[in-house]
Amino acid sequence: MVRDPDQSASGLHAEAHHHHAIDADAVQSRARAYATSKSIPFTSMRQRVLALLAASGKPMAAYEIAEKLSDARRVQAVQVYRALEFLQEAGCVHRLVSRSAYFACDHLHGSGETVVFMVCSQCGAVQEAASDVVARGLRGVAKTTGFKPRHPIVELEGDCANCAGEPAG
Repeated sequence: MVRDPDQSASGLHAEAHHHHAIDADAVQSRARAYATSKSIPFTSMRQRVLALLAASGKPMAAYEIAEKLSDARRVQAVQVYRALEFLQEAGCVHRLVSRSAYFACDHLHGSGETVVFMVCSQCGAVQEAASDVVARGLRGVAKTTGFKPRHPIVELEGDCANCAGEPAG
């Protein structure tokens, strides 16, 4: 995990996926442990979907995953969606709502942690950052309306440092 050197001022803890290889073994182990804790199988389909996402390094739509996993036997999108639902519950995969796409995540997020996904509109890279500052702002806005957030996630679209030609930081 790449930490922002000025995290105390910004409230951000960044995880850069642009050059960050997913630890496929760690994320597979976490998914297996989650399945065991729920007394459900870690099926071949779940394992294949997670392995593909971990190797791809970019968000993928469910139909794209189904296509890539299809060989002599066609993989149906419903199979992929079931696997993705399990993997999200296990905390091994995130969904980008704006793109209806999924990507693997090999680190644990704190319960109720507010996560900001920064999505590069040019290369598709995703960076994650947990932000206490954003969390406080969202809680304040929600409180004024009586809204009870369950999964505080913010998506930001723009250009990553590589595509913008600027150094990160």
